[in-house]
Amino acid sequence: MNSFGTKTIENPPLISDKCFIRTQILLRILAAAFTLAAACSMFTSKETVHVFNTEMDARYSYSSALKFFAYANVIGCAFSILLLFLVSIFCRKGLHPKNYFYVFLHDMILTALLLAGTAAATTIGFVGKYGENQSGWMPICDSVPKFCQKVIKSIIFGYFGVIFYLCLTIISANQSRKIQL
Repeated sequence: MNSFGTKTIENPPLISDKCFIRTQILLRILAAAFTLAAACSMFTSKETVHVFNTEMDARYSYSSALKFFAYANVIGCAFSILLLFLVSIFCRKGLHPKNYFYVFLHDMILTALLLAGTAAATTIGFVGKYGENQSGWMPICDSVPKFCQKVIKSIIFGYFGVIFYLCLTIISANQSRKIQL
């Protein structure tokens, strides 16, 4: 019988660990797919129109916020694939609870990066669609609708990537509670 002051260390059930690993793998595959789709859609977003015998070009590279969004999604995709391989290796060896904390930190940092990039792109997209009258910025989506549609699609993919990484962060935070000091 245990006394009041002693703690028993119980190993988590094996089914819980397998469920955690499978969920990690599924969410990381989805996160990688959506961040890759967001980046590819943004990299291919360009349109050229002719206005009064003048050629007007719209590209993602003209906006630092859209470039930040595209590169944040590339980083998110790359690190998602990297951690996908590490999680699959952990699956074979068994994941030590101390590693849960590192997975949590990784997921939290990437969630913040992806959210910052997506928020920046959303802001510029809003200004591109509706303009900003007080600053004298005119909306451009009337002139370049294909470009705006690709940017909107890319931002939607980016938000799905953020949601998947948020789920990964919550799951990793829950698993990191198992660390015994």
